[in-house]
Amino acid sequence: METYHILVVEDDPDINKLLCRVLTGAGYDCRPAYSGSEAALWTGQYDYDLILLDLMLPGLTGEELITQLRQRKTMPIIVLSAKTGLEDRVNVLKLGADDFIPKPFDNAEVLARVEAQLRRYHQFSGTVGGSVLTHGDLVLDKESVTVTAAGKPVAVTAREFHILTLLMEHPKKVFTREQLYQQVWDGTYMGDDNTVNVHISNLRSKLAKASPTEYIKTVWGIGFKMCD
Repeated sequence: METYHILVVEDDPDINKLLCRVLTGAGYDCRPAYSGSEAALWTGQYDYDLILLDLMLPGLTGEELITQLRQRKTMPIIVLSAKTGLEDRVNVLKLGADDFIPKPFDNAEVLARVEAQLRRYHQFSGTVGGSVLTHGDLVLDKESVTVTAAGKPVAVTAREFHILTLLMEHPKKVFTREQLYQQVWDGTYMGDDNTVNVHISNLRSKLAKASPTEYIKTVWGIGFKMCD
């Protein structure tokens, strides 16, 4: 069985130790980091399968670290934070985080969210055969987990990659927000369009920086599909 490597970025030593103990007990390999600067150092030297990240950190803040990482890394980032306001949650999702768990957290929930993120990420990054999807000059490679638009690389998050994969695999299909949420977030849809909308908006913005072509179409009142 493959061992997954997780970086736990949390400046409170007791919480960091607890998270590492919980994750190690579940079979994961953990490395603790106690500041944003230390985390930036480790991610520059090693590839991690997932990052658990507090926001209020010495050195680089969690938000600054997410911004840096998303310029070059696609692995899932789960934010654990006491900053639980809607604006804070939307902001970290826009920056490129894949999930948000409010503090105080439940150990079992953290494990479940970690497992779900890793399952999705490696399902797509480990796909062999029929791994390259194209739509005009948009190219998605499931095996290397890369996206290019008009020949230019587009750095996307694991969630954005999953959304784009679904849309490109079924270019004629209109996906409702509920369908996207259930398949990409692996959970029950609670009628909150905000999460899906933010990720679609981020994805469009990144694609637009690489190419003026519009790739994702909004079907008003229904959902989203690839442009014809």
